[in-house]
Parts: sequence; C-alpha cells; structure tokens
Amino acid sequence: MKLSTITCALLGLASEVAATALTYKLVANEKACFFATTKKANEKIAFYFAVQSGGSFDIDYEVTGPDGNVIMDGQKERQGDFVFTGKQIGDYKFCFNNEMSTFAEKFVDFELAVEDEARVTIPSKQGSSPEQTSALEESLFKISMQLSTVTRNQKYFRTRENRNFSTVRSTEKRIVNFSLIQILLVIAMGALQVFIVRFFFQAGVRMLIGWTTQGARKGYV
Repeated sequence: MKLSTITCALLGLASEVAATALTYKLVANEKACFFATTKKANEKIAFYFAVQSGGSFDIDYEVTGPDGNVIMDGQKERQGDFVFTGKQIGDYKFCFNNEMSTFAEKFVDFELAVEDEARVTIPSKQGSSPEQTSALEESLFKISMQLSTVTRNQKYFRTRENRNFSTVRSTEKRIVNFSLIQILLVIAMGALQVFIVRFFFQAGVRMLIGWTTQGARKGYV
C-alpha cells in the first residue's frame, strides 16, 4: 500500500511538469526559435541552455512572451539557467541567434520545462494521520529537488567535458599544423642552403677559370 501511494505521488509529480530537452545545430548566420505553451496563468517556466561546441562556445538568446515583449535576452553567453513565472497564457518563444558567426557551426543543448506551482495531493491510506502524509510529501519533494540538482550537475559536467574535448582537438590540430609548417620550413631552408652553396661554388669556379684563361693568354703573349 505504501509503495502504491509513492507511485501515485510520483506519477502526479510527473503529470505536473512538461519538459523538452533537445540538442540543436545552428549553422552560421542562423536564428532558431522554439516554443513552450502555458495553459494556466502564473506557471513556472524553466529555461536551460549550454553551447557544447563551435566557435567560442557562445550564443545570443532571447525569450519573448505571448504579448511580444522581451522577457530576457543575452549576447555571447556560453550557458544559462533561468526560472521565471509565466503570467500570461500562451506561447513563449525562445530564440537562439548565431548571426554573429560567419562560418562557425554551434551545437546547443537546451531544455524547456513548464510546471505548475500547485503541489499534488498524495492519496492517504485509511488510518494514516495527516502528519504522516505531510512528512511523505516533504520527502518526495526533497527527492525531486535532489534529482533536479543531480540532473543539472550532469549537464554541467557534460558541457565541461565537451568543451575540454573540443579544446584538446583544437590544440591537437594546431600542433599538427605547426609541425607541418616547421617541416616545410626546414626543407625550404635546406634547399636554400644548397642553392646558395651551389651559387657560390659555381661563381668561384667561373672566376677560377677566368683567371686561368687570362694567365694563359698573358704567358702565350
């Protein structure tokens, strides 16, 4: 009976939250918008994003309400985690803008969640006191908050891992390119040295032949 009560409570919690998590690829000079719909006034809207790769790991964003007014925006942000109250019923628009990049593609992880502030009432079994039900509710909501914290930490570490991996790949490419340039410079310097030595050697031979010819002519005369 206790297990079924907890299960009903967890299902109730899940039914009060509508979340969408996506990874989107923005090409250069692209602006992409996504929407979250509220069915009641004063619902909580959670907005999270993180640039996983591309360019300097930054993006412009803008959040617009159903009335067209800008709720929040930012330029060249790497990541953000916001929660605000949707006072109006309708579609809230979340836009990412990569028009500042001329060639860099960017991968953005983001999550939109709409949740009702009203708590779900846990069905109490016969004979249980209100204090026991209240304690169970608090425990469930603490577990929910801890799971949310764990999820956000996982996202943070994933973002750090992707950025560090991108930095490693960029450094590796630079090392390879620098090594290739160094090899080409060594080959060019070697070829230049051979050319200079041959030039001076040929010039010396010509001068020696000229002196020998002049000496022979003078002796002959």
